[in-house]
Amino acid sequence: MSDPMADFNSNIVTEFRANGGKVQGVFADAPMILVTHTGAKSGVERTTPLVYSRDGDRYVIIASMGGAPQHPQWFHNIKANPRVKVEVGTDSFVADAEVLTEGDERQRLFDQQAALMPNFADYQARTDRVIPVIVLTPAT
Repeated sequence: MSDPMADFNSNIVTEFRANGGKVQGVFADAPMILVTHTGAKSGVERTTPLVYSRDGDRYVIIASMGGAPQHPQWFHNIKANPRVKVEVGTDSFVADAEVLTEGDERQRLFDQQAALMPNFADYQARTDRVIPVIVLTPAT
């Protein structure tokens, strides 16, 4: 039996790569990024499509999972293995992930993305957990 969310993500990844980073449907106007991460337990590489914002040369993603009470699986993978591959448009590069769960910078970056995409404020309001912010810095 297939996993509907995995199928949904797989279709977005395929469309993203076939169209130079552009997708249709619910994410048509959203800034999309693909993050390839290594499984914390399995060691298997997986690619997750996510929306992002920029902070200088850094990319910011948020582990909201739509305001669910738990973190998304990809977050646990990135926390365990912070070296990731990022695809934006037709560019790809290796990046190092830094997880922010508290502090002024986490709040500034969360608010910056919520200003662009108001759903993130709704997601935080739906859950008791502090939604982590992940900063992806291109590796040098």
